[in-house]
Amino acid sequence: MDDYRSAPAPASSAARTRPPERGSGIPLGRLLGVPIYLAPSWLLLAALITLTYSQFLTSRREELSLGTGLAVGFGFVVCLLLSVLLHELGHAITSRQSGIGVSGITLEMLGGYTEMEREAPRPGVELFVSLAGPVVSLLLGLLSGAAALVLPAGGIAETFAFQLALSNIVVAVFNALPGLPLDGGRALQALVWKLSGDPNLGRRVAGWSGRLVAVATAGTVIVLFAQGILDGWFGLLFTLLVSVTMWVGAGQAIRHGKVAASLPPFNARELARPIVPVAAVTPLAEAERIAEQSGGHHLAVVDGAGAMLGFVHGASARAVPAERRPWVPIGDVTRRLDEHHVLPGDLRGTDLLHAIRDDPGGDYLVVSGEDVHGVLRGAELLSLVETRRPDGWPTSRRNRT
Repeated sequence: MDDYRSAPAPASSAARTRPPERGSGIPLGRLLGVPIYLAPSWLLLAALITLTYSQFLTSRREELSLGTGLAVGFGFVVCLLLSVLLHELGHAITSRQSGIGVSGITLEMLGGYTEMEREAPRPGVELFVSLAGPVVSLLLGLLSGAAALVLPAGGIAETFAFQLALSNIVVAVFNALPGLPLDGGRALQALVWKLSGDPNLGRRVAGWSGRLVAVATAGTVIVLFAQGILDGWFGLLFTLLVSVTMWVGAGQAIRHGKVAASLPPFNARELARPIVPVAAVTPLAEAERIAEQSGGHHLAVVDGAGAMLGFVHGASARAVPAERRPWVPIGDVTRRLDEHHVLPGDLRGTDLLHAIRDDPGGDYLVVSGEDVHGVLRGAELLSLVETRRPDGWPTSRRNRT
């Protein structure tokens, strides 16, 4: 045990792994402790589906007014949104049960995604989390289908329930296709990982499979549209947009796998540099002398009780004129330590890169419980990665619907 203490620890080690996600959408609050965000793009899709569905109803039921059709169409959109939310909650709940942790859920134009705090530790966990969403969608589809069977035949409620059942079953089946960034792609990744022992190979295989699925999806919808089986430009354009998004996501997965395979096989504890505690009231000139005598160890600024305050901010220290350094306390040029700059010692690979992505040039305190291992300098880690990696950069951990 060191003779100085780390800053107050966050509520959990998972929370220390990365800074909390700042959702890019409209915050809707929390559900089961998970932040929920609504992307502005969803509003456009909601308007299009409302209009399309209302036209579908009024064209088959002349007794319906435009206002009623729009109201039913909007209700259908809300049910779709709730279906996607439940799908993502399936991922979120299983992730938390598996110890991965969840930063938030974002609902967007093309569905939604769940932001994970770290990679799955084992293939079985990857498979478990990936299949949770499609299973939820399938159950919702079956429940809606059962409701359609017991509702009065030919009524609006029956049509509504049938369309909702069809939508959820399509989501379940499509998401189960074996290609990233779909859920089935993560299942394929888990299978390859299990057979080969290499999660990065699994990611690359699932990425290339995702590109095949994207091309097949686009080709199929074009043929159906050309033959008149698929009616309407909206379905064609939307499916093509999904295909393009899948292609891009698959490419990111392939690059992610290549980069992750080239990362240094070290954890944060092994990369941490030794630190020397210096009281905040110590003059800057004296602190520099202490650092030189210690062999260039990093200075950790502590208060009178020995608790960590932070690290010396290099630019601020260099800006102090030489004649003032004997009089300026080191605490005045200290960058205060917060919970987002405290890393668990066993963090490694892409999880380690994700943890520093909001401040890649910062200094991070590396701890295991109450034990302080040292400081990890973000700039040094990135420099080490740059010498080993191919082009590309790991993307954030997302589970997309």
